[in-house]
Amino acid sequence: MDYSSNKSSRWALPVILVCFFVILLSNNVVFASHKVFIHLQSQNAVNVHTVHRTGYHFQPEKHWINDPNAPMYFNGVYHLFYQYNPNGSVWGNIVWAHSVSKDLINWINLEPAIYPSKPFDQFGTWSGSATILPGNKPVILYTGIIDANQTQVQNYAIPANLSDPYLREWIKPDNNPLIIADESINKTKFRDPTTAWMGKDGHWRIVMGSLRKHSRGLAIMYRSKDFMKWVKAKHPLHSTNGTGNWECPDFYPVSSKGTDGLDQYGEEHKYVLKNSMDLTRFEYYTLGKYDTKKDRYVPDPDSVDSLKGLRLDYGNFYASKSFYDPSKNRRVIWGWSNESDIFPEDDNAKGWAGIQLIPRKVWLDPSGKQLVQWPVEELETLRTQKVQLSNKKMNNGEKIEVTGITPAQADVEVTFSFASLDKAESFDPKWNDMYAQDVCGLKGADVQGGLGPFGLATLATENLEENTPVFFRVFKAQQNYKVLLCSDAKRSTLKFNETMYKASFAGFVDVDLADKKLSLRSLIDNSVIETFGAGGKTCITSRVYPTLAINDEAHLFAFNNGTEPITIESLDAWSMGKAKIQY
Repeated sequence: MDYSSNKSSRWALPVILVCFFVILLSNNVVFASHKVFIHLQSQNAVNVHTVHRTGYHFQPEKHWINDPNAPMYFNGVYHLFYQYNPNGSVWGNIVWAHSVSKDLINWINLEPAIYPSKPFDQFGTWSGSATILPGNKPVILYTGIIDANQTQVQNYAIPANLSDPYLREWIKPDNNPLIIADESINKTKFRDPTTAWMGKDGHWRIVMGSLRKHSRGLAIMYRSKDFMKWVKAKHPLHSTNGTGNWECPDFYPVSSKGTDGLDQYGEEHKYVLKNSMDLTRFEYYTLGKYDTKKDRYVPDPDSVDSLKGLRLDYGNFYASKSFYDPSKNRRVIWGWSNESDIFPEDDNAKGWAGIQLIPRKVWLDPSGKQLVQWPVEELETLRTQKVQLSNKKMNNGEKIEVTGITPAQADVEVTFSFASLDKAESFDPKWNDMYAQDVCGLKGADVQGGLGPFGLATLATENLEENTPVFFRVFKAQQNYKVLLCSDAKRSTLKFNETMYKASFAGFVDVDLADKKLSLRSLIDNSVIETFGAGGKTCITSRVYPTLAINDEAHLFAFNNGTEPITIESLDAWSMGKAKIQY
């Protein structure tokens, strides 16, 4: 996926800049604009402002980035390709930038691997995936744009020299394109090929995202005997009405036991179908079965197959791509997080826009009903100073400062406990028709509750004039308890209060409260907060831009604004060092 995504002039509603469109969000309603800022897309950064740049998340030295592409592990090296503008800090001039790593955290940037140069991609080299073919030969499938009408085709590229440990140079053979849309396909909504997999019949399969009749999202399947000649399947792998255009699809098996990844597409496994939804700018997934004879995916009966379904992340997270890592037998997913600060002119002034989030290991929850995600273990090598708290009680309105670390660049793991569920507020049945983030908007961190809100106040000033609270709130529903996890940016900055996009991101957490405990992990990195609730069952990414709580002026607090006392059973917090990125 690759999109003419740019911020427009000052809107009355909050604006979030995302891949292809300028999106206005209000109660999950979105409006799109195709406006491209041509006057900015080739303005090279003169100065790169370091305020709000991340310390341990991946981002290039300057300019715009979006989708992670074709992540893979090959001969001891991790490869990350990504959409990049080498000439400016807004979308445009997109190439496939290329970086390599031995540990998924520290990176060496190389020359771009793929860029517009042939008739089959002269108007754009958009997103795609990598497949390791028999004989240990990697190949990239990507979307090429062949004309000004954004007609999309699928191409391939191969390494020029397999003996080069970094695979610096890639060749686009002249028999491209491999796949051209037939008359049944919307040629401008036909992109982002998945990693290929081989069926028991010895044929390769891939899926592309598409759209039919303005509302039905499609995962179109193609098959090939030799990876060169591809034939469209009679039916899509799956489709869903009312979801809009599907982008960056991902399809992979997950093990029913343990946390190991799978790379074998057998019928006995459960499967994940993930799509990035153009309509809402969130990522949704279902779990289900794959009928290998019919080449059809069928979601489980209790796996909601709509915009009310499960999300990989309930915040600023998009265009994710997964890969199987044979070195540690795990499935790893990568997501892109866009800027949500102000206007394209400001990104141009600061000289950069966009980050890649921390790679996450992903596996199936023992319940079989959802995925679990957790930052890759290699991130822990950046942990430095450590502080610990335990058995600290917080009554209503109390907060406890976490000192001894660098709060602007930290990793925090905390377990909260409580003695009783009796004070949990009633869950209003009307909220069943609302999204979790709307409930968070009504029940923010400053709204006193019963059992909650309690959590962490991140990137905070000493008196909390600025802070981004990440917190739980427990409600009593008719049959059970509902746990809400919020990351609320309403007070994240004192600046740009009327115009900055400051979302109340939130998701419900499917967790057993029998032990009366809830855990939280937050990765705080200057302008991004990645939160993992209940061991990674619910994840939320927020981009925030504090005016006062920056660098050494940032504080971190645990807080409780509910009438039920909360105990910090354990809290471990680390200062985080900087990732080594060689430009």
